[in-house]
Amino acid sequence: MKVQVSDGVRKALNVLLCVVAVAGTGFGGREIWQVWDARRQIDAACAGLVPAGRVLALSPAGGTITARQAEEGTIELESLASGQDCELFSTEAGEKTGTDSGQRWFFTGAVGVMPPDERETPEDPWDQIEDPFGHYTYPDQPLGGGIAGRVTDSGVVVELPCPTGKVNGQRISTLWARATLMSGRPFTEREQPTAHDRNVLAQTAVLTANNLADRLGCPDRLPDPPDDTPALTPGPTPASRAAGTCAWYREAGFPRDRDLADQVLESRTDARLWDERCVLVLSRSRANTVWFGHTGTLRGVDSPSRPGQWFVSLHTYSGDHAKNVRLHTGGSTDPGTRAEPGKAGRGGGDPAWWASSVCEGRAQIHTMTAAYGYDKVVTPELEKVFRSYVDDVTDRRGCTDVTMPAPATFRAD
Repeated sequence: MKVQVSDGVRKALNVLLCVVAVAGTGFGGREIWQVWDARRQIDAACAGLVPAGRVLALSPAGGTITARQAEEGTIELESLASGQDCELFSTEAGEKTGTDSGQRWFFTGAVGVMPPDERETPEDPWDQIEDPFGHYTYPDQPLGGGIAGRVTDSGVVVELPCPTGKVNGQRISTLWARATLMSGRPFTEREQPTAHDRNVLAQTAVLTANNLADRLGCPDRLPDPPDDTPALTPGPTPASRAAGTCAWYREAGFPRDRDLADQVLESRTDARLWDERCVLVLSRSRANTVWFGHTGTLRGVDSPSRPGQWFVSLHTYSGDHAKNVRLHTGGSTDPGTRAEPGKAGRGGGDPAWWASSVCEGRAQIHTMTAAYGYDKVVTPELEKVFRSYVDDVTDRRGCTDVTMPAPATFRAD
């Protein structure tokens, strides 16, 4: 049966179809312009180093993308030694988090070169090791895949050797790149990026490093990161199950000592990491038991009241990072005690020590910091703890020329 359509209806339908087609073209054109403008903003702010396509693949990257228009928050290649970053905002992130402006700072790309201008500083004896508000505490983990890289609860940072590179006529040894997600809820799961965003951040950091290597004339490039960047595991975990950077502590039987830590914050081991950490943490119950057992010698020391308030933190810094390690600084103008490669000692009167070694021709600095208050109890036992830690790291990394602090430095002042 053939349906007859009047000329009037036919004309109306044709007009409607034209309107729909024009509207579709307009919406498509607007989206194309929005993506083009977003890429332009990213390239301009990030000196063409950060891959715009990867940034736009992040969960909070919808809507209009803008960059911080200021001297800070825009990458300047002439100042790489001090580290440079670019900061990006999106309207979708703003809308989903309810900001008044409709825009939210959601991504930071950062780059720099070694040796660095800034010093490396391990934990202060007053530092908070665990989140005091009950949020998750995530130890950083190595990226893996043959890459010198680290995954944090907000992003990924990687390093790439560049012995032939130059910045402002000065030789460099290494470059680094970092990709960080600043969104928070609702773009995170259990206070860390989603699996999708972790993978995108790893790809972004690697591609940024390779782009910078190309710009600086470096011969090497990083391989593609692993397809699946593992989620971080919250801690602390029981010391009896330590299996990574704190495995030596379990194997030596230290958790059975009632004055020592019963928990750890640790990562997988990876000799490529420039800062590998193990933190020994006393649970609230053990910390209070130790405090009650030593009240006679702990004059002026309050009972520990915060999660992780009593701890012993151990680090190993390698290569360029080992050349400017300072123990416990009192502020920006306090230089602290320099942990010199080839030597060992204590950071003044503070409960902080360092040892040194050489691994494959690269300097290594090993540090240990004890929390104030707890050091009054544990310092005499820390010589054997530190020795066991340094032995584990140097054995794993094939190090030589190990220098340890003198036994007389392990005293409770």
